[in-house]
Amino acid sequence: MSVRRKRRRREVSDEETVTDAVRFVDERLGIAPLIRAGMNYLFPDNWTFLFGEIALYSFIVLLVTGTYLAFFFDPSTAQTTYTGAYAPLHGVRMSDAYNSTLGIVFDVPAGLTIRQTHHWAALVFVVAMVVHLIRIFFTGAFRKPRDANWLIGVTLVALGIVEGFAGYSLPDDLLSGMGLAIAYGVVLSIPFVGGQLAVLIWDGNFPGSSAFIDRLFIVHVFIVPVVILALIGVHLTLVARLKHSQFPGKGRTERNVVGTPLWPAYAFRALGMLFATAAMLFLLGGLVQINPVWQYGPYEPWLGTNGAQPDWYMGWLIGALRLMPGFDFTIGNATIAGNPFFGGILFPGVVFTVLYLWPSIERRITKDRRRHDLLDRPRDKPWRTAFGSAFFTWIFTIFVAGAADRILVDVGFPYEGQVIFFRILALVLPVVVFFAVYYVCRELKASEARPLRRWYGTVVRRAPDGSYREIPVQIDSGASDGNGSRPTEEERVGGDQPRSD
Repeated sequence: MSVRRKRRRREVSDEETVTDAVRFVDERLGIAPLIRAGMNYLFPDNWTFLFGEIALYSFIVLLVTGTYLAFFFDPSTAQTTYTGAYAPLHGVRMSDAYNSTLGIVFDVPAGLTIRQTHHWAALVFVVAMVVHLIRIFFTGAFRKPRDANWLIGVTLVALGIVEGFAGYSLPDDLLSGMGLAIAYGVVLSIPFVGGQLAVLIWDGNFPGSSAFIDRLFIVHVFIVPVVILALIGVHLTLVARLKHSQFPGKGRTERNVVGTPLWPAYAFRALGMLFATAAMLFLLGGLVQINPVWQYGPYEPWLGTNGAQPDWYMGWLIGALRLMPGFDFTIGNATIAGNPFFGGILFPGVVFTVLYLWPSIERRITKDRRRHDLLDRPRDKPWRTAFGSAFFTWIFTIFVAGAADRILVDVGFPYEGQVIFFRILALVLPVVVFFAVYYVCRELKASEARPLRRWYGTVVRRAPDGSYREIPVQIDSGASDGNGSRPTEEERVGGDQPRSD
């Protein structure tokens, strides 16, 4: 009994200590109501919401690994002779930037793993944001009052692409140098101000002065990450302030949120997701080679390499440059290079303009200015789903065209034939997809069918007389009664498919 009393007395003492600490902080900061509200915040349970979390956790890994790499990288174009551990490059003249990158790979403890993890995290960060953005588009989560958060999300995608490009351009290897040469040509094609802007950024004609890589390093390590971090903070604040949107279902209305509270369930779930994402990225960094700059060699303006491919998020821009005809046109005294301008400036400009303006476009078309906290199923808005499918098909077709040189080498499809093929496909396929998706959505909305969730089989049952019967069964696991509840087994076995209200 004495041991139990001592244990109970110790537990009470611990609780009093925690209470006193909380009271001490609250009396000075007055944050107890805020903490209580945060602990009770509800997160809807749906797997599609995890893409945003994966993007956040990838960004955290980027910050940690990038900080480590910054200690060893030298953003300088001063020339040196390589004498490091990689024998094939011994005696080669290169910049300090490329030399320090090789040092990270071969000499710094865990340098190769950290560098590759950083690169993989950048790829996952952008792809998670893109998929998250697509999910928001097709479910209508961009509508009032979350249209401001939609604009922040689109901006984060754009900044992620810029940040990624700046990152893999820093090592001053042959691949990054070719990418910067293309970027220089694109900037030059901007009407009226392109020449002055390119000289300002590169501090002279390409490849620029020694100041350029210092500027690129500052942009990549300080400016863009700080802006991204600030926008993520605003984004999460708005999410918490406006509450999560949710899919329709049992007990879910425009006025409530049904889900899991932040503490303790969702906090531990999110922590587990953070560790799982970080573990997967470090596994990729340690086991899967990516961007082996030591094989490319240092950048020289007169050198090129066949099959050079940028990171995936630049593929759509490379594809646009491949497909645009090579012609120039003149406005007044200004000559504009058509290929880099239309492919590198106008095409991404159109894409991001449509994304930025879409909430306003849909609001103007539908005349719907109400607040929406319940999400749409894609089938419920056939025209939006059809347009989005066609729009992203258009981008994806041009993205695939960015690999035309690899298709030539690996498949043998002539390059000139690919250019003609993808030009036609980029114009025809989105139209076909639009009408096909629109028709399918209308049919699914009318029938409430779930063709991808049905299971057909046979149930064997024993009759009262001891014999057995085989009963054909059609189970629609996605069927709903309109309130999110699923039919009973008896209803499913009977083959009846409940229709939505």
